[in-house]
Amino acid sequence: MAITDWPAAERPREKLLAHGAHALSDAELLAIFLRTGVKGKSAVDLARELLHDFGGLRPLLTADEARFCQPLGLGSAKYAQLQAVLEMARRHLAEQLQRGNALTSPELTRQYLLSRLRDLDYEVFAALFLDNQHRVIRYQELFQGTIDGAAVYPREVVKHALKLGAAAVIFAHNHPSGVAEPSSADRAITDRLQQALALMDIRVLDHLVIGDGYCESFAERGWL
Repeated sequence: MAITDWPAAERPREKLLAHGAHALSDAELLAIFLRTGVKGKSAVDLARELLHDFGGLRPLLTADEARFCQPLGLGSAKYAQLQAVLEMARRHLAEQLQRGNALTSPELTRQYLLSRLRDLDYEVFAALFLDNQHRVIRYQELFQGTIDGAAVYPREVVKHALKLGAAAVIFAHNHPSGVAEPSSADRAITDRLQQALALMDIRVLDHLVIGDGYCESFAERGWL
């Protein structure tokens, strides 16, 4: 049966408009994105099949173009649309963060940094540079590495902070393994960065280690 033949209250689009996006299942949300199904399958049927084949919503959203386009009903146009939606979500988080104080919005700060770093298969060391009221000046990815780590140079970090006129900074880097437990090397480089920036009266407010959907905070552990 086509979705148009379903009772209005059960159609994903009408359900969203009546009750909000939070009321929809993953399959229903994906069906709205897909818009149409394929021969013999409604958009919801196709969405359920895709979620099963990919192992969930997140693996589908993070698939590369070749993997994404393998199933029947998906193609480069849909992949481009999905990437645009994901980037809009990241920019929405960034705009929310820029309007407020990073210290009074710790959960939003975490969500933003998770959205930027958690799905990368190589290590990235990034920073949120903040002004003297702890508002975000810029998010910047400073160093990239392999799956084993990234070389971080305090002198370059200080140069970026001074160029932006930053008064404080929040560091973040991901562990491609998915395990967010900080290593001894993570603690050592954080100490070096903190010492180098302190000479310029720039505070290190936190260092977040990003894992598979969660992160660990140096500040919460009392390491800063």
